[in-house]
Amino acid sequence: MPGTLYLVATPIGNLQDMTFRAVEVLRSVDVIACEDTRHTRKLLNAFEISTKLASYHEHNEEERADEFAKLLAEGKSVAVVSDAGTPGINDPGFRVVQKAIEIGADVVPIPGAVAFVNAVIASGLPTDSIYFGGFLPSKTGDRKKRFREVAAIPATLVFYETPHRIAAAIRDALTELGDRQAVAARELTKMHEEIIRGMLSELFERFASDQPRGEFVLVIDRAGSETSPSISISISDRIAQLEIEGVDHKTALKQVAKERGIGKSEAYRLLQSEKQ
Repeated sequence: MPGTLYLVATPIGNLQDMTFRAVEVLRSVDVIACEDTRHTRKLLNAFEISTKLASYHEHNEEERADEFAKLLAEGKSVAVVSDAGTPGINDPGFRVVQKAIEIGADVVPIPGAVAFVNAVIASGLPTDSIYFGGFLPSKTGDRKKRFREVAAIPATLVFYETPHRIAAAIRDALTELGDRQAVAARELTKMHEEIIRGMLSELFERFASDQPRGEFVLVIDRAGSETSPSISISISDRIAQLEIEGVDHKTALKQVAKERGIGKSEAYRLLQSEKQ
């Protein structure tokens, strides 16, 4: 009989988030596949775990997945961990799971911390429907394209971002999505944990002149949400507001469309319906 593949979540910062079950599994398996053996060894030492380690990262994922599948086929048990959080969530894990399924091995998830889940539940934004987009593209053009692609999704939008790109990411979100409620969460579960709430425009102002530290989770309200003040009124009234501020009608219509996460032609159609 094939062995068992365990996908073991580890803390994203606070060691007290390690579960009893995770410790038990990591002690019992034949080998632990991890991104950085030095990093994981420190974690194992903290819990007096001496199981053999094997590197498993994005550069050797294909080759190592085959090796671990061979071990599973021999009846051995393998645990996969990432440097922090749940393996497979923006970390290696997908390919070895596929291989395990192909040979008929059991795949057992050992739940624990996930950064984007913690950020969402603490954000104060709707949690009934969530879109997780992983890390945003590093280039401005690609990042803006990604925001346009998800603008109309009826779900709270969640992304990972690096500290040196968070201001640019918020700026591009503001440009492509309109000024929505948002949250930037950093250093979750750690000593300097910070959850910053406000409109995208307010967050951009905060980070434009500040070089923060720590990986970020960016949470953005959905299009048409009642928590976004600029889209709680009719299109015609919102256009009127912008025109009073000196924005011409054409530009105002385009901005309202972005605020609602819809196309300009759709915004124009809705405007005509309101007038009728």
